[in-house]
Amino acid sequence: MRIIAGTLRSRTLQAPAGLATRPTSDRLRETLFNVLAPRIEGARFLDLYAGSGAVGMEALSRGAAHVVFVEHAPAALLVLRANLVRLGLTAGFRIQTESVKAWLRRFDTGIGSGRKVGQRQERATAPVFDVVFLDPPYDADKEYADTLSLLGGGAAGLLAPGALVIAEHGRRGGRKDLVCQRYGVLERTRMLEQGDAALSFYSTASSMATPD
Repeated sequence: MRIIAGTLRSRTLQAPAGLATRPTSDRLRETLFNVLAPRIEGARFLDLYAGSGAVGMEALSRGAAHVVFVEHAPAALLVLRANLVRLGLTAGFRIQTESVKAWLRRFDTGIGSGRKVGQRQERATAPVFDVVFLDPPYDADKEYADTLSLLGGGAAGLLAPGALVIAEHGRRGGRKDLVCQRYGVLERTRMLEQGDAALSFYSTASSMATPD
């Protein structure tokens, strides 16, 4: 893997061994950031199931203001941190070492989740993101529905006005069905397919402009 463009262009990255994580290919990452190009400069970027960190680091290379990596697998965290050192990145990011679901639930207001938030429950002050990317592991299909439902429901406060949420998923053998057209306030506005992979783009119902 390598950084495609920006200040860190052509720098190489490590990938976690085995199939527990699914690194986004260079070609698909290039397609993703071609779409995001008009909005990545100065953006606040959330990289869920970050794995090697390649997507978030590509965002930093292209001018994102800040990236939050959420990853809890020990092997992936070792590689993510090694890649940050390899690229000489020391600022502009934060690593959250917990599961995506646990991290998102820290900001869950309970709205649209079908549950009541107890009076004693304390919620963290929500950061706000312009772009959210998620690519769960091969064996975690349920993570798509859980994560997108939280982002489109109780944790929607994490999304800035006009934010994009992008899910990477398979495109063959029924893998398209891993993601639905709508999750709460999130609605799919576009799907790009490349090889065995696909990218589904979601916007909030109040900002339904299709990305260029």
